[in-house]
Amino acid sequence: MSSLAIPVDSAPVTGAYRVDISRGHNVSRVSSEWFSRPDDEKFLSLTDLYDHVRTRAERATTRIVESRSLRVEARADNPERLTLFVPGEDMPIAPTNWSFGQLSSLVGAPASYLRSLPAALAGINLQHGLLSHRGEQVKLLQTQNGRAELRAVTGPDYGRIWDHELVAAVMKIAGDGVGDTRWKVPGVLDWSSMHYNPFVDVSRDTTTLYASDRDVFLFLVDDTHPIEAGRLANGDPDLFFRGFYCWNSEVGSKTLGIATFYLRAVCMNRNLWGVENFEEISIRHSKFAANRFAHEAAPALENFADSSASGFIRGIRAARERIVARTDEDRQTFLRGQGFSKAETGKIIATVLAEEGHPPASIFDFVQGITAHARSKSNQDSRLDVETKGRRLLERAH
Repeated sequence: MSSLAIPVDSAPVTGAYRVDISRGHNVSRVSSEWFSRPDDEKFLSLTDLYDHVRTRAERATTRIVESRSLRVEARADNPERLTLFVPGEDMPIAPTNWSFGQLSSLVGAPASYLRSLPAALAGINLQHGLLSHRGEQVKLLQTQNGRAELRAVTGPDYGRIWDHELVAAVMKIAGDGVGDTRWKVPGVLDWSSMHYNPFVDVSRDTTTLYASDRDVFLFLVDDTHPIEAGRLANGDPDLFFRGFYCWNSEVGSKTLGIATFYLRAVCMNRNLWGVENFEEISIRHSKFAANRFAHEAAPALENFADSSASGFIRGIRAARERIVARTDEDRQTFLRGQGFSKAETGKIIATVLAEEGHPPASIFDFVQGITAHARSKSNQDSRLDVETKGRRLLERAH
């Protein structure tokens, strides 16, 4: 697929470049995905990923049935496995681990408890729950791949967005995702030199394209076209690049979502460093989810990919130029006015002095100090609260 025309903000680089990750904040979401995925959930190109999830969808069928019409059977030839008989089907259907959990939730039984029982006893409990259920309808997602498998049990109004639809939307801007367009699997930061190298071979260890039997997750960057947004204290350019990640689950394990941002580096463990302007949208799989994806999420992704970074650069420069404090008293008053305690105010000012070599004066100085202070918070909610204050402060400078 061809990529969109993207305004040229900077010339492409031919090698590694120096970055300063002490600014901005750290995002660990991609690292968590990377760390938890076995090799068979990692893909080396968007084409391979798309073919996998598209083939899976082509083998799938959906139908709505009454929950009490489902029949549970403990197989005599495999006493540890349960199967289901669905009206109109001659052959039994084997639930996946995920759909078994959905069935258990439907009848109000703890899935972990049912899994601890012998299959025959678990089947009796599950069947009793289905028969005593209020006769509500459920939507089944079945897949035929050598055997009939039940992948999902959801409510009848579940608005399924297929995993391959999200991958196809990404391919419109990223092609194969491995360098045939500006958008690609990220490179890696060298901690010893603090240089970021965008030119790293895509392998099972470095890829950020994932799919399991219950979800997809993709992370891509435009790291060969770094953007200069001002200068560091030592005179070096402060370099950023665009990035986004998105996720979906066609079986109902999570919403569809897209996060866009600017960042300074990605390390080998796929942690994101120096992140700025983080924005996220999500879409629940409700009745009209497919329409919302077509009208909101997909265009938002294309707009981000096709947009100039000039607005972002202007915002950073405006924040650098806007002086809001000239004395120690000004600095204390300014931060207390942003909702920080006296102790927090002292830490933020000290951090800027240590990292920048001067006390905070501009909005940008204060935002850098606030972001560094957020990184020191071990509690996620507290960290997000501090980061939100910093983001709002930066937005005021635009």
